[in-house]
Amino acid sequence: MNAPLFVLIHGWGFGPTIWDGVRATLPEGKSVAIDLGFYGPPSIPALPTGRPVIAVGHSFGGLWLLHERPFAWDGLVLVNGFPRFTEGDGFTPATPRRLLDRMIARFDTAPEAVTADFLRRCGCEVPPPERLDAARLGEALRALRDWDARAALTGPALALAGAQDPIVPPAMTEQALTGIDIGWHAEGGHLLPLTAPSWCAERIAVFAAGLTA
Repeated sequence: MNAPLFVLIHGWGFGPTIWDGVRATLPEGKSVAIDLGFYGPPSIPALPTGRPVIAVGHSFGGLWLLHERPFAWDGLVLVNGFPRFTEGDGFTPATPRRLLDRMIARFDTAPEAVTADFLRRCGCEVPPPERLDAARLGEALRALRDWDARAALTGPALALAGAQDPIVPPAMTEQALTGIDIGWHAEGGHLLPLTAPSWCAERIAVFAAGLTA
């Protein structure tokens, strides 16, 4: 069996470098990081064929994968992830829609401030790059509010979650991902790819090995 190809997608307000630590510690296989274009041109590389594909999405990146289905995969890993972000249609507990409405309204006039505030809430004290793409970030912010990809969450999947996540609390994770194996990091917050890259890489690799054995 060929070694797996890991395709990693970052979340809202971040870029592909969030995966650098995870990619450096994945024990085998090749990895590709997609760039959704929040701070420069988007990049979705062509994927080589003939290898099992493990899609890995952080936060909004997981929702983007499920909603957009940009390529076929053999297994899916959601890191601090979800198939829907806001409450409604029986999806609760989750983030109240009105909070996203307010965030979107403010983003239209102060995109840099809204992005920086969100990164701080996530636990990232580093300010966002100066040249953000407000159009792409705004579109993705509306997608975060509106998209519901629960029906697309089929096939082999693993979730990695932080017990201290302020953006996707444990109760939201548990109700959103019923029936999916969840690996919990007891001290982890919303930025597991940054704060626990080896922990993430180890569990992603074990999941992939179970699918490709």
